[in-house]
Amino acid sequence: MILDSLKNLKQYAALHPRFEKAIDFIMNTDLQNLPLGRNEICGDEIFANVMEAQPRTKEEVPVEVHRKYIDIQIPLTADEVMGYTPLQDLPNGDYSDENDVTLYPVGMLATDYVNVKRSMFTIFFPQDGHAPAVTPVKLKKIIIKVAI
Repeated sequence: MILDSLKNLKQYAALHPRFEKAIDFIMNTDLQNLPLGRNEICGDEIFANVMEAQPRTKEEVPVEVHRKYIDIQIPLTADEVMGYTPLQDLPNGDYSDENDVTLYPVGMLATDYVNVKRSMFTIFFPQDGHAPAVTPVKLKKIIIKVAI
């Protein structure tokens, strides 16, 4: 898991061959005005999911893990709390290949939680279990999905 300020995002371009294109999209797009849902960047290799999350507590947000995609997550309209648990510390779970997600039972809390401000981002790799969108208010956010 990576947590940093958006002003430092370009420093992470070398971590993955597709990050440069994803970062270029983030830095040169009016993210606030993207429509909800899937926004194309580079087919199934890189795309943006824009979503609205309703208020939820830590106990209401399941930990999730992806195998095929790296998530770059950015809260747009409010600060967000995100949970983190290393995959190695999670039990085996049922994986949905269609949705590229293993969802753990609601109520199973993440090991740690971080506050992610609107001027920040997180990167979750396949080894990073995460519980996003813990928020006391309605939240608009963007998740850039980067194929591994």
